[in-house]
Amino acid sequence: MKKNQSGFTLIELLIVIAIIGILAAIAIPNLLNAVQRGKQKRSMADMRSLATAIEAYAVDNNVYPQANACATGLYTTTSVTLATDSFSRLSPTYIASPPRTDGWSRFYKYGSDGNNYVIASGGRDTTVAAPTCGTTTNFNNDIYYSNGTFIQWPEGTQF
Repeated sequence: MKKNQSGFTLIELLIVIAIIGILAAIAIPNLLNAVQRGKQKRSMADMRSLATAIEAYAVDNNVYPQANACATGLYTTTSVTLATDSFSRLSPTYIASPPRTDGWSRFYKYGSDGNNYVIASGGRDTTVAAPTCGTTTNFNNDIYYSNGTFIQWPEGTQF
């Protein structure tokens, strides 16, 4: 007499678990890459918004605003790390709430000599170095926005 057997064999279960493991091994690095890319893009969008407010302020006042009373520098020199009270002169006339932190929740760097300005994000590694100008493919690299344009930015496949 033959019994009706129902259920899965051990081999079938192991094959299914192996397939799920392979799919997870492929998907997880791509997901982590997408999260970092999202942080970069958010930082770039915030930098554009902040730069628009800075440009509007400069149109009205004929000088770029200082982040605080002691901020000076050239267009590639980030002399000030923004704080929660930075750019109080921009709000609410030029921007409702100026973004002060990047996608990694660290304060942007800002510098201005009155005629030029720069906004920089340290990227994932938080260190802001002199810009190399052009595109970058590393999440650790900085993002620079100066005088209305990005001078160093992420593009392509990120590592």
